[in-house]
Amino acid sequence: MGIYIKIFEILFPVFFIIVIGYIVGKKNPNFDTSFTTNYAANFGTPSLIIFALTSTEITFDIFSEYFIYAVILLTAFAIVGIIFLAVMKKDYIRELPPFILPNTGNMGIPICLFAYGKLGMGVAAAISSLVVFFHFTLNIFLAKKEFDFKIVVKSPSFYAILLTITFLYFEIDMPQFVLNTVMLLAYTMIVLILMSLGIALTQLKVFSLKNALISSICRVIVGPIIGFVIINIFNLSGFSAGVLLIQSSMPSAILCYLVGSMYSPKEIVDNISSMIVVSTLMSLVTVPIVVFFSLKYFS
Repeated sequence: MGIYIKIFEILFPVFFIIVIGYIVGKKNPNFDTSFTTNYAANFGTPSLIIFALTSTEITFDIFSEYFIYAVILLTAFAIVGIIFLAVMKKDYIRELPPFILPNTGNMGIPICLFAYGKLGMGVAAAISSLVVFFHFTLNIFLAKKEFDFKIVVKSPSFYAILLTITFLYFEIDMPQFVLNTVMLLAYTMIVLILMSLGIALTQLKVFSLKNALISSICRVIVGPIIGFVIINIFNLSGFSAGVLLIQSSMPSAILCYLVGSMYSPKEIVDNISSMIVVSTLMSLVTVPIVVFFSLKYFS
């Protein structure tokens, strides 16, 4: 019985904030979330990276190890996503982001924090740092079908990762006033993005339920299976393995839609929004199951 109470304690805060956003969206159908997108890109996301990695006793070795696992994980997601999209005869470039960029930051990090404490949050952030970086670089490249190095240079997350790696490598303590500041900025973003996800569920439509279901199965069911395979291949154990499994099970991130709506044709954006809605709804069932197995076998 204790493990079920623990799962409730872990997931309730996250899903409750999403529900608040859903209620807000229902009351105000024209609610504009563009501020949240800009805030997340320029302030919230870099702050989350810095805070989660420098305040959790995560070492450079742990960070680099799980950053590499994240590269392997996202590469596997990309390969599987391309196969799914090719079979469905979809645009395997512009529609790839929701397959390879799960909501590891604003949904995954809090869940891992509640499940495994600060060390869990640190490992989750090591995995999420790559996803976050890709959100504002690779996500844009794929949506535009065009590589632009200026986007990397202009990405605040890129510099946040470099700064954090420097502090971890040289074992420099981040000043407390900086930690206090980025903590507030990061937690604010998590709440705003989760609420935006709830609002999006009232605004986004499912245009092809069949295709959205197939795509979402790839994200929230095949995703954790890939995570489990990586855990076994590299013989991972303990809470860090549980974090990897949880992060691999997250639904598609709302940022895939927000970026896609800026650079991709409407038909592509409609398909992305459908996948986000369906994968998020499916995650209400799949994520608790994954968290259960993570706590039971990787504690």
